[in-house]
Amino acid sequence: MKLTILGGGGFRVPLVYGALLSDHAEGRVTEVVLHDLDDCRLYAVGRVLDEQAAGIPDAPRVSATTDLDEALAGADFVFSAIRVGGLQGRADDERVALAEGVLGQETVGAGGIAYGLRTVPVAVDIARHVARLAPDAWVINFTNPAGLVTEAMSRHLGDRVIGICDSPVGLGRRIARVLGADPKQAFIDYVGLNHLGWVRGLRVAGRDELPRLLADPGLLGSFEEGRLFGVDWLQSLGAIPNEYLHYYYFNREAVHAYQRAERTRGAFLRDQQAGFYAEAQRTDRSALDVWDRTRAEREATYMAENRESAGAGEREADDLSGGYEKVALALMRAIARDERTTLILNVRNGNTLSALDGDAVIEVPCLVDAGGAHPLAVAPLPGHATGLVCSVKAVEREVLAAAESGSRQTAVKAFALHPLVDSVNVARRLVDGYSEVHPGLAYLK
Repeated sequence: MKLTILGGGGFRVPLVYGALLSDHAEGRVTEVVLHDLDDCRLYAVGRVLDEQAAGIPDAPRVSATTDLDEALAGADFVFSAIRVGGLQGRADDERVALAEGVLGQETVGAGGIAYGLRTVPVAVDIARHVARLAPDAWVINFTNPAGLVTEAMSRHLGDRVIGICDSPVGLGRRIARVLGADPKQAFIDYVGLNHLGWVRGLRVAGRDELPRLLADPGLLGSFEEGRLFGVDWLQSLGAIPNEYLHYYYFNREAVHAYQRAERTRGAFLRDQQAGFYAEAQRTDRSALDVWDRTRAEREATYMAENRESAGAGEREADDLSGGYEKVALALMRAIARDERTTLILNVRNGNTLSALDGDAVIEVPCLVDAGGAHPLAVAPLPGHATGLVCSVKAVEREVLAAAESGSRQTAVKAFALHPLVDSVNVARRLVDGYSEVHPGLAYLK
């Protein structure tokens, strides 16, 4: 079975390959093709993968190419993890937004819109290539903003593109752990959009254990989300929000924390990964050791500004091991081998959430089998959550419309309608600012 990884020179590719190395069952991935536009990045990551595979006789063979058509031809699965504009683009997204006093995070607010505007045209082109060259392939999208990009690709690939994210999995794992439950035996009632969802229940053996957590201030304040959001606020919500909702519920504090930081997250990762790629290409160094060291630092500093502003402390050790690669592998296994499982995924809504139309991509528990991912029925969201979900989905639709039409006016509308952008004039300046620093937005007229 052939897996093509778009963005194959990306830093997290060894996580995916490491997960594949642990799979020895029949029907496993036997061939991995790395596609990237940067030969140097492909070489560095290739060295890491070679070291990972050392001593494993049935390790999937790896090849690399900068030719998209060659990479896609005959693929059974396509893993899309591209970054249009690179980490410099992310750093610019953050800087332009913060200069206007609004959030510049990678997927949330102004930064997420800017990233979406330059990523959607590329993702759509990829979807068209997949439809032509590998029409039977399943596309697993991790490219951010994951929900928006998955929806853009679904217009050309239908339900054969599925978005994944490790945030809901990590949140469910933390809740189960603090309740003394086995995460593998728990069903997480999670509903929303990518990076905009809430855990409303956690059922173990048919019993919802979340009320017990919400009723116990000591227990509720003992894990990351309790410290991040505060016990009182979680009890007011009656649910546990995805960590990214901190940007909405505590926006002023988050913006101030980012403005005070020595470097933005994007600038930190840009500099950190530049060091990794340079060092990993040196033949006198173990590329795997360099990658391991860099990854540990990356994970430990994740959302550091938010945790600092909330006094949430350091990340827990169990949350430093990643997770999206495990979701990706479980998804591929379920489809390729018809191993029925339940995963939280980004899929087309159908009739799952009545507040949204059927083509809207949402993030919910899905039953996965050989036929793909099928969203499970969920109870309606409460009014406050429905309002936020509908508002952000409307923004995503304006981003898609701007990417399709090339309309600067529509791009301004997308920024202006976002809950975290507080002025139409700010939205106009954001479009001007992003157009100046991103060649990928030259299409906006």
